[in-house]
Amino acid sequence: MNDSNQKTDLATGQTDKQQTITLIGAGLVGSLLAVLLARRGLKVELYERRSDMRKADISAGRSINLALANRGIYPLEQAGLMDKVAPILTPMKGRMVHDLDGNENFQSYGQKEQEVIYSVSRGDLNKICLDAAEETGLVNIHFNQSCKKVNFENNQIHFMNAQTNVVTSVNFEQMIGTDGSASAVREAIHEKESSRHDILELGHSYKELCIPAGKNGEFQIDKNSLHIWPRGGYMLIALPNEDASFTVTLFMPTKGEISFESLDSKEKAFDFFETHFKDTISLLPSLQEDFFENPTGRLATVKCEPWHYKNKALLLGDAAHAIVPFHGQGMNCGFEDAITLAETLDKFQIESNQKIDWKKLFKEVDNKRKENGDAIADMAIENYITMRDSVRDEKFLLKNALGFELEKQFPDFFCPRYSMVMFHRLAYSEAKRRGVIQEEILSELTDNILELELVDFNLAEKLISKKLTQVNLNP
Repeated sequence: MNDSNQKTDLATGQTDKQQTITLIGAGLVGSLLAVLLARRGLKVELYERRSDMRKADISAGRSINLALANRGIYPLEQAGLMDKVAPILTPMKGRMVHDLDGNENFQSYGQKEQEVIYSVSRGDLNKICLDAAEETGLVNIHFNQSCKKVNFENNQIHFMNAQTNVVTSVNFEQMIGTDGSASAVREAIHEKESSRHDILELGHSYKELCIPAGKNGEFQIDKNSLHIWPRGGYMLIALPNEDASFTVTLFMPTKGEISFESLDSKEKAFDFFETHFKDTISLLPSLQEDFFENPTGRLATVKCEPWHYKNKALLLGDAAHAIVPFHGQGMNCGFEDAITLAETLDKFQIESNQKIDWKKLFKEVDNKRKENGDAIADMAIENYITMRDSVRDEKFLLKNALGFELEKQFPDFFCPRYSMVMFHRLAYSEAKRRGVIQEEILSELTDNILELELVDFNLAEKLISKKLTQVNLNP
């Protein structure tokens, strides 16, 4: 990289046959995508606005751990990384629901042994992907480089060094924005062409706290569950970490009578927890300090169109479709974006020995992923209501049990929507479409009853036969 009056040709030194891809953003999606592209023989220049997380703590209040599900595991397997990732995973078999009186109720996510999701450290997973990218020998990672402007006419990107404030420029051939919900690449694309560019605020925010390991280094609550304290308009959740601690997250309205805005003193915050989450007080020794020292994060959904610009740029991950975290699918969806691009590239290379038509490729990836990004965004918001409220409702629990039973009896036709999303690789849009139909079936079968034994399974068979086609769970 050169000073602001100079330009660096990223292609310098490469052979005629070697294509260079420029990635903006070295988070989870960008670093995994770099691995996938390098293993297909492409040279990758990867730019990241933050410092190297392998050398400095840069969590910045972001979620410490995430939920890894089957559709996120598949891309990691294709990148050859699961052997390194597996040791840092903690399986979660279901929800442990905590009521106001401190009682616990376990609700299984699935009914098969392999139907679990995994808590994983965001930072540790990111580091594995960064190491793997560099080990390919085809990926150069540039840290502390904040993308400030993209000039599509000249195929140039202007960066500012976060440590020195020096502005430099680089040339690019094809660029992929994996630079998160505040994507500079998205802004640049939509300055040129845009039919939709919405950042939809949820009106709720989040704050992270911590349940430390016990005195003897043990987990203080069940380690194989995602813990939920549902309270209607707000909730608390806790995910296990490798060190026997739990990352605890409070989700609630940003403003209003019960909100982050109203909890404006340590005393009010403590009283709030004492009233609504009493059984966590002894588990959160630094509650009052953490509540005011840790940042309050916003929750928003990004919906935009298009995701690409000509043959020059493409958006993937949160840059294209940031979603709220209530289905645990943000990372998984972004990883699915990455493998879709890689496998589409494979197809194009097989079909033609000539130079890749990047405009056609970018458009195809856009078309494949756009409807799925929108679908999981909608389902994630719906699942917030499920988590903070429905999980304590008798009718919800009955439908959940009935869904498992219908899956047993009609496995080729019925699969609970949660299972379709979390344990399979069926397109999100198809999971959403089938989920609507299945909810209609469940509602009709449970109308005016609250016990599974009273369900009319003859009617169930007729409804499923009439309304559902066979399902291909792992296309």
